[in-house]
Amino acid sequence: DAARWGGLEKALPFGPEGTSEAWTAETVDSVDDEVFTGYIERLYQYLQVVEQRLFSEGLHTLGQEPTGAQVASYLSAYFDDKLPASIIDDVSHSHVPAEQVIEAHKAADDLKPLINEAALIRDKLLQTPQEISGMLRALNGEYVLPATGGDLLRDGYDVLPTGRNIHALDPYRMPSAGAWERGSIAAQKIVEQHLAKHDTYPETVAVMLWGLDAIKTRGESLAMALALVGARPEREGTGRIVRFELIPLEELGRPRIDILANLSGIFRDTFPNIVELLDDCMQRAAAAAEPTDMNFVRKHSLEMEEQGLDNATARIFSNPVGDYGSMVNERVGTADWQDTEELGMTWQSRNSFSYGRGSEKGVSRPEVLQTLLKSTDRIVQQIDSVEYGLTDIQEYYANTGAMKAAAETVRGDDQSRVDCTIVEAFGGEPDPRDLEATLRMEYRSKLLNPKWANAMANQGSGGAYEISQRMTAMVGWGGTTGFAEDWTYDQAAQTYALDEEMAEKLRNANPEAFRNVVKRMLEANGRGMWNADPATIERLQALYQETEDKLEGVDL
Repeated sequence: DAARWGGLEKALPFGPEGTSEAWTAETVDSVDDEVFTGYIERLYQYLQVVEQRLFSEGLHTLGQEPTGAQVASYLSAYFDDKLPASIIDDVSHSHVPAEQVIEAHKAADDLKPLINEAALIRDKLLQTPQEISGMLRALNGEYVLPATGGDLLRDGYDVLPTGRNIHALDPYRMPSAGAWERGSIAAQKIVEQHLAKHDTYPETVAVMLWGLDAIKTRGESLAMALALVGARPEREGTGRIVRFELIPLEELGRPRIDILANLSGIFRDTFPNIVELLDDCMQRAAAAAEPTDMNFVRKHSLEMEEQGLDNATARIFSNPVGDYGSMVNERVGTADWQDTEELGMTWQSRNSFSYGRGSEKGVSRPEVLQTLLKSTDRIVQQIDSVEYGLTDIQEYYANTGAMKAAAETVRGDDQSRVDCTIVEAFGGEPDPRDLEATLRMEYRSKLLNPKWANAMANQGSGGAYEISQRMTAMVGWGGTTGFAEDWTYDQAAQTYALDEEMAEKLRNANPEAFRNVVKRMLEANGRGMWNADPATIERLQALYQETEDKLEGVDL
């Protein structure tokens, strides 16, 4: 019962691996010991992954120097298992030079450079108060030292200290060599996973191209799109990318996968050169003299030409020129929607504008988009940082989730389900996961994690707001993808509403945010996303009314 309450049967179904057999309380005693031991081992491995998963602890306070424990947390994540915990602890909780730590621990030669690096990172983290002075210099119109922006875990210690005037990258060198390598690996794994699951190659894969994501990762999501098509960057002598070259089929060893590139407004406006290069690549792929069963770009373009559609090679879609967002999050925020199909159609209407070379700048092509959605077998979304994931902000469900809803609505047959892959850019080698598995992992490690919950609640009004936003996002994922598992709402209600101390803390800090937390739980129950018991609903309704009265100034 405890495992079911925690939703573990969703992540690891109670039964032998690779079968549909399900154990019950009545049958589990008869299970073979070896088979049951295998399940326990898989369960242990899964819990280890959840336990070790990184997450942001509360909100960042501008200019606040990290504590020794926080420095240790950074270093542990950065070095993983390369440095002993005792050394990380000594470096984090002192200001002593690396040489003293090396001497005190009689460190082996292979650990000395790592200890020097750990001490350097510590010293850079302790310069966080420079954020205030940097901001004041900027506001005063003074010079602020420039620095490359990025993520400590992915890009290394050169992104520190903070408080400098960060810049991004040269768009004519995107994707970088490192991004191309990682993106290619991710694309290969995505194709292999799809092939293993469906025994066929995906014909079209939709890839989300977001501006800040591309900047932080130096273009890993773009590299994934290129690798799926079977193309690679071609550089001139200066290192600038001049075009995306098609890889010969003999070298590629599989069909060219067609792509539907969905651009955020920031990507569209920041990287017009990439848009033109990618459009050129897709046109050449469609024109390549290759069999249609080995070139799905060509196959789909020929089919659209037969239908009489203009620009059958259009593959890059976004919002209208100068406009941003799918508006799906606005509809979820105001609860102004009826069903998943409606949210999918909202996304489709906002993203039916084609971009490319020449005059192809926001041309409305809803028929081409709809045709591409019909052949879309999988959607790929990259997460660029440990700071924010699928469950943290509204844009993920409003775009990735809503595109999934749009594709499944357009397909409209027994095979309408569209897979969704999440690729986390932080950490080691890319490890693509299914959307549902990633959502479960995030809920367990963040929203439903007491450590995260308490840290965020202790941030006062801002922390309560962040919790509130995540509850709205939970409804958003349910509305766009049908992800609705009782254990997530059961535990959320127990953590944030039914725990009197937590409820009082949130209500005092930000009563509007707390009202939204309770409101989203009641909405989820009303929409059939959560099968809550009547007693729980009655308590939530009372909490909502009490908070409403407080906001309205009603004297109880």
